[in-house]
Amino acid sequence: MMFSRRTYVRKPNVVASRRQSWERTVEYTTIFGSLDSYRKGTIEIIDDDPKHYAFSNVFEVAAMAAPYEKVAVGKNQQYVLEAIRAEGTSGWRTCDHDEAVLCMDGDVTVRLVKLATPLAPPGKEGSIAVDGDPAGEEMGYVRMRRGHMALLPGGSAYRFEAAITSVLLQQTCLGDDTIERWADICLS
Repeated sequence: MMFSRRTYVRKPNVVASRRQSWERTVEYTTIFGSLDSYRKGTIEIIDDDPKHYAFSNVFEVAAMAAPYEKVAVGKNQQYVLEAIRAEGTSGWRTCDHDEAVLCMDGDVTVRLVKLATPLAPPGKEGSIAVDGDPAGEEMGYVRMRRGHMALLPGGSAYRFEAAITSVLLQQTCLGDDTIERWADICLS
């Protein structure tokens, strides 16, 4: 299923009295992809070498990934955007720094626990797995659907629960569990 939204843009007029002859409406259609229906995108470089850029389709990367595999789809210095295929319940994870997660498709619940004792070493970049259930106070949960974003606070533990296969885009730092497979996912 493809989702689309029509956007109408009216070109500005220089002289209001000439509105009838100069007024035009331009129609643009924004198409939202999903895990079940996406179109491989393209990139147009105006004045540079395309080899300097990486471009991948988040939905295509998630479709090829194992559940809760964290595949880098964007990188800027130590910061990465990871595409995650959410299916079922993930293991618990924690991080020394804040992270953010955006639901691109589907329906995902994020469970949060404030850890009694931080488990991630200070300065450790990226998230790490938590063995078993985390010890600490439950902070609650966030239910996300397409377009919803949640903060994953540093020093807390989180886990994702997805009743249907969903796609997440997580902003974090490059960590040990980040998978970089640029040659496989980038537009060539």
